Amino acid sequence: MGSGKNKLVISVITQDRPGIVSELSDAVNKSDCNIEDSRMMVLGGSFAILMMVSGEAAAISDLQSKEKKLSESLGTMVQMQLTADREASDAGQPYVIEVVSLDHPGIVRELSEFIASRKINIEEMDTETYSAPHTGSTMFRLQMTVNIPSTVKRSQFKHELMDFCDQKNLDVSIEPYTA
Repeated sequence: MGSGKNKLVISVITQDRPGIVSELSDAVNKSDCNIEDSRMMVLGGSFAILMMVSGEAAAISDLQSKEKKLSESLGTMVQMQLTADREASDAGQPYVIEVVSLDHPGIVRELSEFIASRKINIEEMDTETYSAPHTGSTMFRLQMTVNIPSTVKRSQFKHELMDFCDQKNLDVSIEPYTA
């Protein structure tokens, strides 16, 4: 990776308890690395962390040497993988897609296949289930950010997405991403 800032992705899934973030961020800090990006959440009784850190080559190497010790102290397997800055790609237009429906198996698979078949990249996705007010029915909500390349006609994609979701009985909205 050469000189300058190197990047490392760290992933952890462990039993939820207080102090996990503190322990991991302390190890990052003590290795002279910086947390650049992270996603952390409780899923059921587990706590999941996905984090990208940066630092000089020696600092990243030092942090990597702590992988086994961190795994033992967190009571799970900590995984670390070197990464690099993302390669420049088609500077497409980011859009946010939101879907709501009664929950049933296969929604994520069908929707992601539809999007992938059009050579559109999913940049980020969140899903959840919840109880509908008044009825208590289990509802499904999905929000994803996609990057629509300039080679894809946006109006055509939006129309096809709406038709696809109508056929699957999914309520959908698609809007340009705004930060």
